[in-house]
Amino acid sequence: MNPIRPLLLLGILTLAALVALLLNLSAGSFPLDLVEVVSNPDAPGRKILLELRLPRALTAFVTGALLSIAGALMQVLLRNPLADPYILGVSGGASTGALLAIMAGAGSGWLQSSAFAGALLSTLLVFTLAHGHGRWDTTRLLLTGVVLAAGWGAVISLLLAISPAAQVHGMLFWLMGDLSISTLPLTALLTLAIGLILALYLAPSLNLLAAGELKAASLGVATGRLRVVIYLAASLLTATAVTLAGNIGFVGLIAPHMLRLLGTRDYRSLIPGCALLGGILLLLADALARSVIAPRQLPTGVLTAMLGVPLFLYLLYRVRDIRHD
Repeated sequence: MNPIRPLLLLGILTLAALVALLLNLSAGSFPLDLVEVVSNPDAPGRKILLELRLPRALTAFVTGALLSIAGALMQVLLRNPLADPYILGVSGGASTGALLAIMAGAGSGWLQSSAFAGALLSTLLVFTLAHGHGRWDTTRLLLTGVVLAAGWGAVISLLLAISPAAQVHGMLFWLMGDLSISTLPLTALLTLAIGLILALYLAPSLNLLAAGELKAASLGVATGRLRVVIYLAASLLTATAVTLAGNIGFVGLIAPHMLRLLGTRDYRSLIPGCALLGGILLLLADALARSVIAPRQLPTGVLTAMLGVPLFLYLLYRVRDIRHD
């Protein structure tokens, strides 16, 4: 398949993101005429748009972008196209940290800090256990991530079992990926901007690292320092996404791989493409979550998992034919 030119691809994704945003704002049990609402300050749906749907749509886009960039960074870090924060247990670690903060009655600042600490711990465990006394390989990394994710799942189940009954329903819905309680994600937008700028700055080194650690080191890349920076950045992006929307799975796997299937392998275009495509995917998933059984809502994470599981199984089936670079 011939690769799409980077500028053309980013232009198409930007247009698609605007369309997905409009679809998301229009979706729901209460129909909105966006033209009327924007042009008429007294329109009955204006408050719904500005106070409910717009913050939720922005949260969905930012969450998808954060997870997609984190997925792309983890894939180059581990040199494994099947890596993502959900599969490797990083989201589970972040969720565990966030739930502990919720149970302790901590504020939003402690919530994000606890989620970040859980994400860091999970990534460190993957690195340590997957390496062992030998070298990293795809099978060892995947098995380590799957087992670690299952372990975090057990811890989360324990926390739910000992939580007050009044909190359990909300915690369960949040863990499945919930965007129903969203405010303007200003802190997350800042985190996304910093992460995007940092990833673009590192893009030339990421291209070399994707070609092999020895090759990158021979060309002057400080691979040890680069791995630490990627590790910290991916954990922070994942933790921020978890505090926004709970445990949203597979977006970090789907977006980077879809772009690679289109021929985009240069991280200078892959990173912004991931941000846009991840945001688009979660905007569309959230619109479906609010429309399928309206006026009731599905957890957004359920729909992303329904899309992500078949794709992951397909990639796992073809793992011998997949090359990261």
